[in-house]
Amino acid sequence: MDTTTSTDQAAVDLTAPQRLRVIKRTGDVAAFDASKISVALSKAFIAVEGDQVESSSRIRDLIQQLTSQITDAFQRRMPDGGTLHIEDIQDQVELALMRSGEHKAARAYVLYRDEHTRARSAQNDGITKPHPTINVTHLDGTVRPLDLGRIETLVFDACAELSNVDAQKIVDDSLKNLYDGVPIDGVSTALMMTARTLVEKDPNYTYVTARLLQDNLRREALSFLKVADEATFGEMQEHYPVAFKAYIESGIAFEQLDEQLATFDLERLGAAIDHSRDNQFTYLGLQTLYDRYFLHQDDVRYELPQVMFMRVAMGLSLNEEDREGRAIEFYELLSSFDYMASTPTLFNAGTRRSQLSSCYLTTVPDALDGIYGAIRDNAMLSKWAGGLGNDWTPVRALGSYIKGTNGKSQGVVPFLKVVNDTAVAVNQGGKRKGAVCAYLETWHMDVEEFLDLRKNTGDDRRRTHDMNTANWVPDLFMKRVFDDTDWTLFSPSDCPDLHDLYGAAFQVRYEQYEEMTRQGQLKLFKRVKARDLWRKMLSMLFETGHPWITFKDPCNIRSPQQHAGVVHSSNLCTEITLNTSEDEIAVCNLGSINLSQHVIDGKLDGDKLKKSVRTAVRMLDNVIDINYYAVPQARRSNMRHRPVGLGIMGFQDALYAQSIAYASEEAVTFADESMELVSYHAIEASSDLAAERGRYESFDGSLWSQGILPIDSIEKLKQERGADYIEMDESQTQDWNYIREKVRSQGMRNSNVMAIAPTATISNICGVSQSIEPTYQNLFVKSNLSGEFTVVNAYMVNDLKARGLWDEVMINDLKYYDGSVQPIERVPQDLKTLYANAFEVEPKWIVEAASRRQKWIDQAQSLNLYIQGVSGKKLDVTYRMAWFRGLKTTYYLRALGATAVEKSTVDRSKHNAVGNDTATAPAVPAPAATAPTAQEPRGIEDFLKGKSGQRAPSASTIDELGCESCQ
Repeated sequence: MDTTTSTDQAAVDLTAPQRLRVIKRTGDVAAFDASKISVALSKAFIAVEGDQVESSSRIRDLIQQLTSQITDAFQRRMPDGGTLHIEDIQDQVELALMRSGEHKAARAYVLYRDEHTRARSAQNDGITKPHPTINVTHLDGTVRPLDLGRIETLVFDACAELSNVDAQKIVDDSLKNLYDGVPIDGVSTALMMTARTLVEKDPNYTYVTARLLQDNLRREALSFLKVADEATFGEMQEHYPVAFKAYIESGIAFEQLDEQLATFDLERLGAAIDHSRDNQFTYLGLQTLYDRYFLHQDDVRYELPQVMFMRVAMGLSLNEEDREGRAIEFYELLSSFDYMASTPTLFNAGTRRSQLSSCYLTTVPDALDGIYGAIRDNAMLSKWAGGLGNDWTPVRALGSYIKGTNGKSQGVVPFLKVVNDTAVAVNQGGKRKGAVCAYLETWHMDVEEFLDLRKNTGDDRRRTHDMNTANWVPDLFMKRVFDDTDWTLFSPSDCPDLHDLYGAAFQVRYEQYEEMTRQGQLKLFKRVKARDLWRKMLSMLFETGHPWITFKDPCNIRSPQQHAGVVHSSNLCTEITLNTSEDEIAVCNLGSINLSQHVIDGKLDGDKLKKSVRTAVRMLDNVIDINYYAVPQARRSNMRHRPVGLGIMGFQDALYAQSIAYASEEAVTFADESMELVSYHAIEASSDLAAERGRYESFDGSLWSQGILPIDSIEKLKQERGADYIEMDESQTQDWNYIREKVRSQGMRNSNVMAIAPTATISNICGVSQSIEPTYQNLFVKSNLSGEFTVVNAYMVNDLKARGLWDEVMINDLKYYDGSVQPIERVPQDLKTLYANAFEVEPKWIVEAASRRQKWIDQAQSLNLYIQGVSGKKLDVTYRMAWFRGLKTTYYLRALGATAVEKSTVDRSKHNAVGNDTATAPAVPAPAATAPTAQEPRGIEDFLKGKSGQRAPSASTIDELGCESCQ
């Protein structure tokens, strides 16, 4: 209705009603102008007839006639002049159109008046571009027009600086899903749902969706804190400092935040908040924070992303001399995603109950009060969000004599049932499932029943369906598997010293006990074939996913703290290897360097990595002193030894950034060199902290004090195990003599410094690949407690776009083949090699890369193994290789049976084919010519090569596995 007309109005007497005056809506008074009536009538006809108005003499004459009628009517009503209201004039125009029979034009004029009425009303409410028909119900119950201007601002802001996204499409498609009276949250939901459906078209839409989600977060938090009703991204630059101060005040008033936070210079910290970093989040990452991390009151989240990072930074700098300076340094590291603290630290830093540690390891004694005391400790530790690893080896086996009652023991299993139910009942403060892993050494008489704990058949009273289990395997057992000899099972009540022995000393004493069985001195034992027991271990691992396989001797022989005790188990996620006893519960504090953030222009930036590692180690060391300890044994252990576990994540992203395939010698070399740098800088940082703050209490006598670094301890393992049973690369590129001398002279602040955790949740927050994992699939739906999220490999999409291959057909092919590019004929071979998924990477590459990392790490790594076309032979080869290459632990086995890899018998390479001039490439590329040629252990055959046509698993929705405590 904004166009004008050139209709001839000369015949109308425009000067007759000179004495009439018009009151405008603003209250101003102006002279009556009949030409404006002609314009209004013209617009009504144009809305109906369009351009025909210009050429229609009938309409021109009618407009002139109606204008004259309306003017004459006012003159007759007020012959001596007077004052009219603008609404009176518009009423007469509407009436004149109706009387003349021009009902369509009259309707157009009514709509025109209504639209302008809404616009004027909206302007009074600050709405500059109201929707003509859709009203929005706000949180206070008021109904106002939908603000199209704000929606466009939000969406265009969300798409800013992102390529290949269409802001107008999101706006248009979202409006189709809205209705009159829609709640304000429904508008945001419609925008997000529209954007998230486009993620499979282009990965950048995940950032658009996250930025649209920010609007909900801002509205919820800012209104709760009484800072603003809502805000755009740009307005947050001013709102964040104000919201930060209001947040601190509110959090302390709600008794959620530590009162010490109010003593910081909040003006300085608020000014340091960088609102632009909100734009780094993927939708999955931000939704995860919203659902599980942000502080809330009465189910209202009043914590914003950058406020959360500053809260964590403040909580970790409480004891620093320059608290504000360190808090800003810590904030910069966290909010940039260069490093991320573990989930317990993100949950609780800066709160009144700062339980920041990730993992707890306990040893269960062979006494009833000790057993139930250990179960109580599990409950208390789980309450405050700790992942648990229990060493159950000391508990006597089934059938063992009980002196106090003159009866026989029921063994370990009934107690494990109680542990299982305790983990279910105490679910980590109501935030997530309780999580525990029970460890048992392979010589324990109950080991065969222990292997069956996760089976779905058998006596349910002797099954543990919710807890995890792991084998704690001595080297001697593995040697007997290789040599195909017997293995003897004992009750620890008959040979208690085996629990604390390892290496050559274990072998000597174990063989003495075996001789005692032959002499009749030990009655309770069982002799089995080592390979039969090994096969059952692998069979149960494939069938139930448990028990995991971890190796006792390398964990102890290479432990810096072997002078202070024995490592009896690992933790829930198999990366922690710390001493435990009845008096000490081992504690570890975790965080992970985001390796992909340190690859700049295709190269690992050593200077940036050094800076990040040094700050990260300081943050982790601070956790020890600030931490809340639920049981005294944990505090005693942590204060005495001060272990931390710095790990990495985004390894696969870092490879992509360098165009390196996971299944390649280049990837193995990068794993080696990147971990060497992390190790170098982490050890130096801990040593420098020792110079600043003092050595850890039990430093004297440690391997550190002897100048033996993790790389040096490989030689000790070779000597204890025997050179024929181990092969590890020992090459190095850094000046390690400098570090040895520094550690000797300054000491170490931390008994242990490195451990690679699985990072399932914090990698989601940062939007990178988990830990050291290969890509699971290139296009899939990830399912976790926050919902389901489409995930697409952005690196792959960009490479396919560069070659003109990214289109609807490619998307459909990827869906059909469950995210695998291998069967898609038109994908070039180099991209098939680069974007092979986890099941298309031969497991030897995963093991070899892990071995290169293990040489630098003083603890262990959460190592998932992926095997496609699984068979007993493949499992045997893979796990023997893991031991032979010096790994300390393994984690989940993700196996894909041969019958699961084919979707149909049709020629799948022809599905949605485009340009099929080339032959179908094998699904799993042959190893590169530069593949490792190191000698493999005796009895290990070459790994089976992948078969042509095999692909990733047929499930298109991936559930996250297990524990989040270590992330």
